[in-house]
Amino acid sequence: MKVNVHEAPLLVYWEVTRACDLACRHCRAEAQPLRHPLELTTEEGFRLLEQLRAFGNPLPHIVFTGGDPLKRPDLFDWLSRAVELGFRTAITPSGTYALTREVVHRFKDVGVWMMSVSIDGSTAERHDAIRQVPGSFAQTIAAIRWAKEVGLPLQINTLVCVETYDDIPNIGRLLIELDVERWSVFFLVPTGRGKVLGDITPEQAEQLLHWLYEFSQEAPFAIKTTEAHHYRRIAVERARGNGQRNALASLRRGFGIRDGSGIMFISHIGEIYPAGFLPIVVGNVRADDPVTVYRHHPLFVALRDPDRFRGKCGVCEYRRICGGSRARAYAVLGDPLASDPLCAYEPNAQAAVTGASTAPPGA
Repeated sequence: MKVNVHEAPLLVYWEVTRACDLACRHCRAEAQPLRHPLELTTEEGFRLLEQLRAFGNPLPHIVFTGGDPLKRPDLFDWLSRAVELGFRTAITPSGTYALTREVVHRFKDVGVWMMSVSIDGSTAERHDAIRQVPGSFAQTIAAIRWAKEVGLPLQINTLVCVETYDDIPNIGRLLIELDVERWSVFFLVPTGRGKVLGDITPEQAEQLLHWLYEFSQEAPFAIKTTEAHHYRRIAVERARGNGQRNALASLRRGFGIRDGSGIMFISHIGEIYPAGFLPIVVGNVRADDPVTVYRHHPLFVALRDPDRFRGKCGVCEYRRICGGSRARAYAVLGDPLASDPLCAYEPNAQAAVTGASTAPPGA
């Protein structure tokens, strides 16, 4: 069943805590060792799940994230309740010594749909340099193997920045060996601690996105990009050029999903954002109904209307399937409706004037 993004998000990211034992150089949350005293309580968490249920069917997927969700002693109570309510539930634990075989097996036992962990280097040296804690790479690899033991599907998240750019192909080949189900390649948004890392150029981004499409033709797992929505343009152009109608149909499922459009984020203290990397507070679940906020808040409404985007994103013939990173536009330009500064594409002049779209039929 297709989700109507004007009525409900496809994904709700719930940051259950910002506490974490890692000190990742790109951390959006600027995670700290200890939990915040104003985090949602256990009962408030249960209430939030009931609120989200009011989106109706199809229910959004819920991603329990952080910080490190394992810092919450009530995490498994919430996971069990989410599964019981019918949510497809994912978890993004940090690669620390808290992520044991027993914990991974327990995720499977309570009905978690997918576990997501991060690999930001093809070697321990490169990964641990980003994560800032020796042993994180080894612990993450062990957790992947434990997930494979019980048939828990895996998504691997990888950061793209100056420090990792040349290593991305090596990471891709490593993931083939690890037999994962999905690779999410995240293009840096300079927010939180991520401001200290180097961002790649639009030309480098374009080159890498083309490589990702070529790699996707041989990789035994799905590939998606995060905060690089222009991958859809490249994939559509390449698939159309190769006559791959099945590939076009598969791509279409993600068209239009971006910050605030099919995405909603709940912070550790209940704040509602359009996305984790777009930290504009538009409400709080302690006082506001998240369903009403998502459907009617002016910022959410604007983010779902690509005709309101400014600059070249507002006239691009791919704006409805891509729309650019609203988070990066805000982080770099201070305007969530501005053009994505990482996109090298220049819109087709005729399409820009007429508003025509070169997207595949039905997009």
